[in-house]
Amino acid sequence: MTANEYQVTGMTCGHCELSIREEVGELAGIQDIQVSAQTGRLVVSSADEIDDAAVLAAVEEAGYSAVRI
Repeated sequence: MTANEYQVTGMTCGHCELSIREEVGELAGIQDIQVSAQTGRLVVSSADEIDDAAVLAAVEEAGYSAVRI
């Protein structure tokens, strides 16, 4: 299992978390998504290699910005 961690800016509440979870969840192969508005962290897990560009684009589509950490 591969896990990548990202720092997301702009999240303030549970709705923000849900928006990111929905967008990232549409990516192929993603098995687990942990997102916290309190810490600003997003952890994405997959059995396959994770495409950082696709995850970052999904976060942007949800209305936020992120960087891999």
